[in-house]
Amino acid sequence: MNAPTTLLGGRVAVISGAGRARGIGKATAQLLLAHGARVVLLDLDEAEAQAAALEITDDGRAIGLACDVRSREACDRAISRAAKWAGDGIDILVNNAGITQKRPLPDITPDDYTLVADVVLRGTLNLSQAALPHLNSGASLVCVSSMSAQQGGGVFGGAHYCAAKAGVLGLVRAMARELGPRNVRVNAVAPGLILTDFSRSGSTDESKHAIASGWPLSRAGSPGEVAGAILFLASDLSSYVTGTTLDVNGGAHMR
Repeated sequence: MNAPTTLLGGRVAVISGAGRARGIGKATAQLLLAHGARVVLLDLDEAEAQAAALEITDDGRAIGLACDVRSREACDRAISRAAKWAGDGIDILVNNAGITQKRPLPDITPDDYTLVADVVLRGTLNLSQAALPHLNSGASLVCVSSMSAQQGGGVFGGAHYCAAKAGVLGLVRAMARELGPRNVRVNAVAPGLILTDFSRSGSTDESKHAIASGWPLSRAGSPGEVAGAILFLASDLSSYVTGTTLDVNGGAHMR
């Protein structure tokens, strides 16, 4: 793939949850690659991560690695391998790994809560901590939250999912405050209803567009549109932006 710009020329990006065929992580990897970055795609299954990397480019500027973000040790291993491949530190970290469960409040079990919180919130902390020793000055961390965190659900995911994604927003602000003096920025994106495999849950694209028909832009979004917001926050175009959340929801939720 030929890079249309050098917006991220020479930079290295690590993106978790990037193995899905139609997901925000893979779309982000593809877009950052197109803007000059080398990219590391992380996912639970290394074969799937490697296949996704080969699908977006075969020129050696992308690799796929295994990483279970629930484990700090697994994050340390993946980041160490990524940094060794990069050779000169990490410039961009996109915390995108996620899981959702649609459960009524009375039906959420302790195991349900632990699984969702461990992937969504603990996973964001684990991977960010693992990356810290390898971050270059001027690095950018982008964490994927959700509109559900802002409005208490209403799209998909139970209360435990909403709580975990809301925790990500608090973590982003805390990390932004602490890492700012190191010249490291930390921001979040909060997608709404997006046409991904992650959020399909048996729904068709048509049904998603129908749900979104009453919102200002009258449609569901695409993974590439979320990736565009991540690109902005990862690049120097947002060099004076930290601790903020960029909504990508077609106007479904306005603050």
